Amino acid sequence: MKNTQSNTDQGFSRELKSRHVQLIALGGTIGTGLFLGSGQGIHLAGSSILFAYLITGIMCFLLMRALGELLLSDLNVHSYIDFIRRYLGDNMSFVAGWTYWICWITIAMAEITAAGQYMQYWFPQLPQWATGLALLAILLLLNSVTVSAFGETEFWFAIIKIVAIIGLILAGLYMVAVHFPTPVGHASVTNLFNGGFFANGWKGFFLSFQMVLFSFVGIEMVGMTASETANPDKVIPKAINEIPMRIILFYLGSLLALMCIYPWQAISPTSSPFVQVFKNAGIQAAASIINFVVLTAAASACNSSLFTTGRMLFSLTYGGEGRFAKRMSTLSKAQVPVHALRFSTVVIAVSVFLNLLIPGHVFAFVASVATTCFLFIWGAIVVAHLKYRKQLQANGETGHGFRMPLFPLSDYAVLVFLAGVAVVLLFRTDTLIALVGSAIWLLALWFGKRIHDREKASGLVGTSTKGTDEIESDESSH
Repeated sequence: MKNTQSNTDQGFSRELKSRHVQLIALGGTIGTGLFLGSGQGIHLAGSSILFAYLITGIMCFLLMRALGELLLSDLNVHSYIDFIRRYLGDNMSFVAGWTYWICWITIAMAEITAAGQYMQYWFPQLPQWATGLALLAILLLLNSVTVSAFGETEFWFAIIKIVAIIGLILAGLYMVAVHFPTPVGHASVTNLFNGGFFANGWKGFFLSFQMVLFSFVGIEMVGMTASETANPDKVIPKAINEIPMRIILFYLGSLLALMCIYPWQAISPTSSPFVQVFKNAGIQAAASIINFVVLTAAASACNSSLFTTGRMLFSLTYGGEGRFAKRMSTLSKAQVPVHALRFSTVVIAVSVFLNLLIPGHVFAFVASVATTCFLFIWGAIVVAHLKYRKQLQANGETGHGFRMPLFPLSDYAVLVFLAGVAVVLLFRTDTLIALVGSAIWLLALWFGKRIHDREKASGLVGTSTKGTDEIESDESSH
């Protein structure tokens, strides 16, 4: 019988330090969604965007508390997909796992495409594909060395983003304090209330949640680090519990600064509001600074994608009998799933060449479908947590000390929130198409898995090959 614990102990090394996990958690919530996409959210909701970020931040914190309790209930699992398998079944874990893998693949595809565009700001003649390939090669090399190399790289990527946001907040404080003149008036707290706090009504407020929610995509990445974190019982709870303060400081702080400097109507929905602020603070190199920051954010997203897709592919193929599964679930001497990393990198690299053939709007659609699928991923995590707690109660057990606050109301609140965002997606054509595309993808995976299981069962009658049920039985026994 397979011993899950020994396999894991002999597999992944626990080299991620507290500062790595802290910054991975933070870096996962700060990206191009904030630096470039916040202008669109402000345009839709006006100053009430602050409430949208606050509500979404609270829901994401509760999501992470549910995930944290699951992770700490069994530190021998490879990823949180194992908990979905344990509590929601093999079919659901298959759909969630491969959806999560393809989500990060497509996010990386979009980001390396964007990275090529960012580099062309300084080097107009540089082919876009050259930047993408070079970035992938460098990040694959770093991820293949040791897990600490990934952690260290992500640590410094996150530092750059944090410095940029702190710079914005300090610039905002200074400009408001001196009543700094701008092209549209003066920097002042009264700019927040220009046209009213809910200037575009409730419709604009609710429509902003689509962009706001997807600014938080990646926050669940902590769930991929637990099996490689030193002293996870202390590090994971600390990283999760500090999420609310980070959200208040970095998201609300930066948006508050933006809308105090400019009336929200003057903030462009199509370009980075950060560029506007730095330019009007007298920093002539504002565009270059922000271009460097968003290039860093793109590289960070690619770095996170390689780490996540490599570990997820390892987890999905772990214990498989096929040649592909055995190779993908093999670790290098550095205890890194290097084959899974390389395979994921090759798939991402395909976008470099497809970018020459397929129009940009196709990539935008694929990325939109991927991010919409996160509603399903996050929902599955919460439902798995509900099942876990109900199982504990049925067995008369208390579980780990890091417990979900206000259970079960908090779990239901997150599920209602995610369902509400899905409803909001119905009211815009682009997001409606993405939602329908996501539903088709999820249903195709579900029925594909059921058909495959039936064919496998009929084809393996009388053989001694270990089936899925036996593997699950082995894993649950440990």
